[in-house]
Amino acid sequence: MKIDFVAADAPVGAAAAVAVVAFEDGQFSSAAEALDLQLGGVLRRAVAGSRFKGTLGQTLDLIAVQGLDAARLVLVGAGKKDAWGERNAELSAAHAFNAVKTSGCDSLVIRLGDVAAEAAAAAAFGVTLAAYRFDRYRTTEKPEKKPSVAKVLVAVEGPKPASKAFKPLSGLADSIILARDLVSEPANVLYPEEFARRVKKLTDLGLEVEILGEKEMKKLGMGSLLGVGQGSVRESQLAIIQWKGAKDASAQPVAFVGKGVCFDTGGISLKPADGMEEMITDMGGAAAVTGVMRALASRKAKVNAVGILGLVENMPDGNAQRPGDVVTSMSGQTIEVINTDAEGRLVLADAVWYCQQRFKPKFLIDLATLTGAIIVGLGKDYGGLYANDDTLADNLLAASKATDETLWRMPLPPAYEKQIDSNVADVKNTGGRPGGSITAALFIQRFVKDTVWAHLDIAGPVWKSSSTSPIAPNGATGFGVRLLDKLVADFYEG
Repeated sequence: MKIDFVAADAPVGAAAAVAVVAFEDGQFSSAAEALDLQLGGVLRRAVAGSRFKGTLGQTLDLIAVQGLDAARLVLVGAGKKDAWGERNAELSAAHAFNAVKTSGCDSLVIRLGDVAAEAAAAAAFGVTLAAYRFDRYRTTEKPEKKPSVAKVLVAVEGPKPASKAFKPLSGLADSIILARDLVSEPANVLYPEEFARRVKKLTDLGLEVEILGEKEMKKLGMGSLLGVGQGSVRESQLAIIQWKGAKDASAQPVAFVGKGVCFDTGGISLKPADGMEEMITDMGGAAAVTGVMRALASRKAKVNAVGILGLVENMPDGNAQRPGDVVTSMSGQTIEVINTDAEGRLVLADAVWYCQQRFKPKFLIDLATLTGAIIVGLGKDYGGLYANDDTLADNLLAASKATDETLWRMPLPPAYEKQIDSNVADVKNTGGRPGGSITAALFIQRFVKDTVWAHLDIAGPVWKSSSTSPIAPNGATGFGVRLLDKLVADFYEG
């Protein structure tokens, strides 16, 4: 999608769509008022003859308006006028794009007029995310099914300041799109070694990337992670991504660890066939960590950060891990494998320990599509937040509210620890159905020493089958990238 900022009165074009903003209670933006006056009150008459109320996301589409050199005119609701700001600008622009993307128009001009540069930039950001489409494997799709809008122009009084304000948001959008692409790729294309190869390309942005293979991980004693991948012909990988943006390159970093199960059959504890194709998304945590590290580098964040990706494939095979096996983790703790489909926590156990041992981070946040139990508890829109530190939890919740990547804090009750006590090893990898997401978090916590830590169970929001968000089409959402970038920007840079 090509996006540019132009003067408020820039010419439109006969094959374009024009969008202007209206608010609730019959109020128009200045740009909408000016256009309505130019067109002899056509917008007011259209509103009077419809059920358009100006609520956020509502659209009113007019075709072939006399006096307008454009194919379509869209009035898009932005909610209450006193609530207008960057967030509503982002969402209303995304709704405007979605209203015309398959209309046959070749471009969209969003007339915002005299607005702050940040609001104009937010509008462009919203359109960028709304326009995402993973279509690289579609070869027979009919032209009329494809989006026709290939260019969006944001028309404002100050296009240069708006373009400058958009630069960091453009980098963030590209990072979210990278995460979406990674989650969307089929597992025969994106397996651990290929994921690692794509991560290596991020060195062009100034990130340092190191890849450990099975030989190196075996020397480190990562029996927990390696056990998950031993049934696959694809070699497991550990990717280490570093960004050194602080004044002191040796200063204590912030750290993110991502579960990267590139495909999860469940192993010997085989999943049902129905819905198993969505297990390409089981590396959503690693995709989010990749995205946030790219985002930090793209805006030259003044922080040291490290991202660790545990990349494996969980397959059934004659060499696959069995229920009842006991493995030794890098920490030295032994783990009884009760269910091979509780594999993500086994990957995280070693990745989290490695991160602490090597980098001694200021805090560590792990992200994982870890449990179906969190979807049962919170649905598809919320990620579960577990933390051993109230300040980190509060900061995450603040970033969640600011970005609308919603989290809900969950408990870590010590009494539930007994559910994962093993009779033959130090711990077992599942505590049964009751409190399944909680006991999974408690399992990971056993591999956290005295580090400030949070665990995000994001099994729900990484993938949308019936999305209601204008900026997240059906499929991969890139959940976590924006959230963690905001967390770092607001609380840990400087």
